Amino acid sequence: MSAPVVHLHIGAPKTGTTYLQDRLTRNAATLARHGVTFPSKNRFIPADLFQFRAALDLLEQEWGGRPGHMDGAWEQLVRKVHRAKGPVIVSHEILAAAKSDKIAKAMNDLDGVEVHVVYSARDLARQLPAAWQETIKQGRRWTYRRFLTKMERGDIWFAKAFDLPRVLERWGARIPPERVHLVTVPHGRAGDVLWHRFAEAFGIDPAWAPLDSERANRSLGVAEVQLLRKLNRRLGLDLRTEPTYDVLVRQMLAQGELANRESQPVTLPPDRYDWVEAQADEWIRWVAESGIHVVGDVEDLRPRRPDPTEEWVNPDKVRARPQLAVAMDALTAMTHEAAARADQQGVTDLVRTRAQQLLGK
Repeated sequence: MSAPVVHLHIGAPKTGTTYLQDRLTRNAATLARHGVTFPSKNRFIPADLFQFRAALDLLEQEWGGRPGHMDGAWEQLVRKVHRAKGPVIVSHEILAAAKSDKIAKAMNDLDGVEVHVVYSARDLARQLPAAWQETIKQGRRWTYRRFLTKMERGDIWFAKAFDLPRVLERWGARIPPERVHLVTVPHGRAGDVLWHRFAEAFGIDPAWAPLDSERANRSLGVAEVQLLRKLNRRLGLDLRTEPTYDVLVRQMLAQGELANRESQPVTLPPDRYDWVEAQADEWIRWVAESGIHVVGDVEDLRPRRPDPTEEWVNPDKVRARPQLAVAMDALTAMTHEAAARADQQGVTDLVRTRAQQLLGK
């Protein structure tokens, strides 16, 4: 009997991971009928959080939950992999920057399984603006300039997760290069192209997951990001460990309201293109020498410079009027949310009172 096969998609962040994971989750039953397991169900953990909790557990990190909320999740995932009768797909982008000892643990726990590592990559001119926005949506307060400087120095988590050669050298250290799969994110609107590339890397027929994703981690404009950054500074909390912040600010306000506004997008500053182009040259040279399997075109990793006649808008210096318009929309959304919660609480109190009356209390 041949060994079970697991395709371990480790990121990188901001390469269509939200889309991919939602599509896999929505089609888990259909994939199972074709013998493919996407572990996503647990009695106590929602389907869309199961693999996230497992990744947190492996990395010994806590994020946005009660202490110990991820304990045991990695072990549960490993058991599901070993019990599977066909190929298994595991995906979470926080695995990209895992340290060598955590990677060694993952490989040891998956001993007896044929492990394939899948890594998706995007050119840095698109990836860095998206990453900065994500940090702001997660509660950070730094300026765009400071974020980019730290990226160039390699001082922050995203720098480690985006470093294609370093990530794949660590994750691919114990497996043959042909079992390391690089998926490149095409320029422009990826659409089904990216899904077909992921499917090829996983060794599945794209038609086995017919339901498209209904989720999108959409980008914000310069004024919207600036408003959130200032809000984070005003709140002054360790927001990354606050579940309420995640629900109210990241999901409801940023993704549900502000992402729908028409606004000037955040783009890479003109003076940073020399660095990202040099990074692309290094990545492409490393891939050519590595012998790994490429799905897509390595030229997708090269940034495209904008039209030099177009004026660049600095997200750190947004005029007051656009910010005021965003603030009014945010206040309106928060007011509606507060009213809805008050109504819900009123219903809850009414039900509780009526139940006490019926019970004679």
